[in-house]
Amino acid sequence: MTALQKAEALRARKGGRPIAALTAYDYPTARLLDEAGVDVLLVGDSLGMVVLGFPDTTHVTLDHMLHHIAAVARAKPKALLLGDLPIHSYETPQQALETARKLVAAGAEAVKLEGGIRQAEKVRAITAAGIPVIGHLGMLPQRVLEEGGYRKKGKTPEQIEFIREGALALIDAGVSAIVFESIIPETARLLSESLSVPTIGIGCGDHTCDGEVAVITDLLGSFPWFVPPFAKPEADIAQIIREAIARYLARVSG
Repeated sequence: MTALQKAEALRARKGGRPIAALTAYDYPTARLLDEAGVDVLLVGDSLGMVVLGFPDTTHVTLDHMLHHIAAVARAKPKALLLGDLPIHSYETPQQALETARKLVAAGAEAVKLEGGIRQAEKVRAITAAGIPVIGHLGMLPQRVLEEGGYRKKGKTPEQIEFIREGALALIDAGVSAIVFESIIPETARLLSESLSVPTIGIGCGDHTCDGEVAVITDLLGSFPWFVPPFAKPEADIAQIIREAIARYLARVSG
């Protein structure tokens, strides 16, 4: 399938089988996730924290994203390969399109950006060039410094309407889906039911959106130094690694 066909197939999942998305930052992880049948592989700017050791995503550069997108693309996944536009790389519609084209040249099949109404013209510029876009509303990690931390969204009528208006602007601009992050469950469900494109939730509660995305290190328990309160680990890879290294050290020393 082409990138546009994959994006259209994703959009057609609205109200149907839930979308399962996971982050991937390297070749072997991408292969494993794709073989397991994951629908979307997101090369997220979360790599700044869980791969590169930065305190937040505001330190991630375009070069970082290109490097990791290329690694994931070498797995030739059947899943849609989605890449984040990093902070300061989409200040204008022209820059947004240039950045999106660079991500596609590295192997991305679609791109994701944060924000609503003020990003609509940027989304329109990218989609007009034939590149699928996925939006991102609710808590926006790239604005963590501006907002002074990570806060739940959608708690008041004003916040709900702000998210709704942003979503409608993104849909009008041509997005294939929208990620909802850290929106309270009741609001995430309400908005998801009212929108025409799939919503993919993270930190929005169970079964409130048309799908879910998780950070792979949260799912596997491979980054034990910080685990978001909404994360649901399915394994404890960190402990397995510690035990394996202990056995190695004992063997070498013995």
